[in-house]
Amino acid sequence: MFSFAVLQIDFWNPLFILVFVGLAIIFFAVIFSFVPIGLWISALAARVPVGIFAMIGMRLRRVVPAKIVNPLIRATKAGLSISVNKLESHYLSGGNVDRVVNALIAAQRAEIPLPFERAAAIDLAGRDVLQAVQMSVNPKVIETPVVAAVAKDGIEVKARAKVTVRTNIDRLVGGAGEETIIARVGEGIVTTIGSSEDHKMVLENPDKISHTVLNKGLDAGTAYEILSIDIADVDVGKNIGAQLQTDQAEADKRIAQAKAEERRAMAVAREQEMKAAVVEMRAKVVEAEAEVPKAMAQALREGKLGVMDYFNLKNVAADTNMRDTISKLGKPDQPAEDK
Repeated sequence: MFSFAVLQIDFWNPLFILVFVGLAIIFFAVIFSFVPIGLWISALAARVPVGIFAMIGMRLRRVVPAKIVNPLIRATKAGLSISVNKLESHYLSGGNVDRVVNALIAAQRAEIPLPFERAAAIDLAGRDVLQAVQMSVNPKVIETPVVAAVAKDGIEVKARAKVTVRTNIDRLVGGAGEETIIARVGEGIVTTIGSSEDHKMVLENPDKISHTVLNKGLDAGTAYEILSIDIADVDVGKNIGAQLQTDQAEADKRIAQAKAEERRAMAVAREQEMKAAVVEMRAKVVEAEAEVPKAMAQALREGKLGVMDYFNLKNVAADTNMRDTISKLGKPDQPAEDK
């Protein structure tokens, strides 16, 4: 038989007390880590209707209760009526609940109509909805890079503009960004300068650029509303017209030189061909002259040419040579002593 004395526990044993306290601490630590008691008390103190079981449900849905309850407390204190389900749904969609609630509070203070659904859509689209609301209250100045254009007189004009824009909440989803505004303003500056008859007109009236560009409706399809376009700086650049004319003249000069060189080469080639033809003709004459003695000898042997005929032919040749020599000594109109 077992003795009941063995089953008796000494509750005042220090070891038992230490083990009991340790298990109690672990139990309550697990409970308080899973059940946000402190957050629930904060919600009760702020009179925000969020139950303890709702927070436990957030834990089960892998939602951090502090990411929902704290923004809900701020919204309630600001006078906004937002349900827990909307905030939790936006959190589960990957949105930033804190930023959306802060944007709604800022919009309410600035009297800007901004429903929760639009703010959530803007946040999920990847845009900073809080910054958009702040920019609606405090417009932003966008500075364009230096834009160079050429007037009709060929003078280059460089201009730099400052564009004051305000966020258009209704077109923030799907609207173009700052790059589009800068590109359109630059295009308008180039068009205005290029249509000016004289660069002096642009220097004297820089506001003409502002009015022309502003009247084009450059903010259509963008997420911003252009309030003003101010020309910050206007400078005179190079004389593009004169430079183009100089380049054209240089190109014409090179073309003319190339054509002249081509003609010279053709003339040299023709001269070489003529020299070659003359040499060939001389060679044929020498060859023909070499055949004359042979023909005369053949004629003498065959009796077709007499001795007197041969001497008469020699006399004629000698007389011809003498006349050629006399003609080469000088011109006929020269004095005799010069000859």
